[in-house]
Amino acid sequence: MTATADRVTDALAPEHLDQLIEAALAEDVGAADITTDAMIAPEMTCRGKIVCKQDGVVAGLPVAQRVFQMVDDRIQFDAKCRDGEKVQEDQIVVRLSGPARGMLRAERVALNFLQHLSGISTLTSRYVKAVEGTKCAILDTRKTTPGLRSLEKYATRTGGAVNHRMGLYDAVLVKDTHLALAGGVTPALRAVRRAHPEAPINVEVSNLQELEQALTDKAPRVLLDNFAPGQVREAMQIIRGRARVEISGGVLLTNARAYALAGADYISVGALTHSAVALDFSMKVTRY
Repeated sequence: MTATADRVTDALAPEHLDQLIEAALAEDVGAADITTDAMIAPEMTCRGKIVCKQDGVVAGLPVAQRVFQMVDDRIQFDAKCRDGEKVQEDQIVVRLSGPARGMLRAERVALNFLQHLSGISTLTSRYVKAVEGTKCAILDTRKTTPGLRSLEKYATRTGGAVNHRMGLYDAVLVKDTHLALAGGVTPALRAVRRAHPEAPINVEVSNLQELEQALTDKAPRVLLDNFAPGQVREAMQIIRGRARVEISGGVLLTNARAYALAGADYISVGALTHSAVALDFSMKVTRY
């Protein structure tokens, strides 16, 4: 029920990453950077630094590096930390040198990727910290920016989460919409088991009646959707180790630990990718 590390780190491979970067550069630069080209001579060189303007957890340095390389492979990119490391306000995370035009052309796209992914990694690390010392793992979800799922799931893993399924194709999750159309838990499980007899199955339940039915039908994993922490504790008394338990819906930094202590094996948090605030970075340059 979790994505493999290879699928997630594949997001950093040039054959996957370059297409995204090319699209981002086409969107931002278009035919030319008319401001830079008007005032900066082609032969001018400069030094630069990328500075983090907030405390957080960095993610996306290899992506930023690839942006600069694709704009001008003469630009030197010297990272001063690694993805997954904590960074502080005013910390220099990268030093740069090379052609000035290329550096300015790449700046915004590189920083956009870096701050977006670092924001996700930073928020994820806070959720992971909230359940520290329990058996519970934080999971990401499919609530991602279209086209950026692999990168965003890379960022959640950088922040300490466990990657959930990458898409509809690599794991079975029977949701409330499936139950409504299939006629309930039992017919839904029967249909899935006929089609995919070896697949691990996770069943989303929204009340104790559905939970009882899922357990009767021997679902190996249940997702308690929008249960309050007290309801989770009640559900755990019913489950008694017969299934792994995932929690989803209504989970905040302020109550994540309560859910973990209630007995959950996993907590899936859509906010990691749909509501993370970007971590602010800036680039400064000097002539040489």
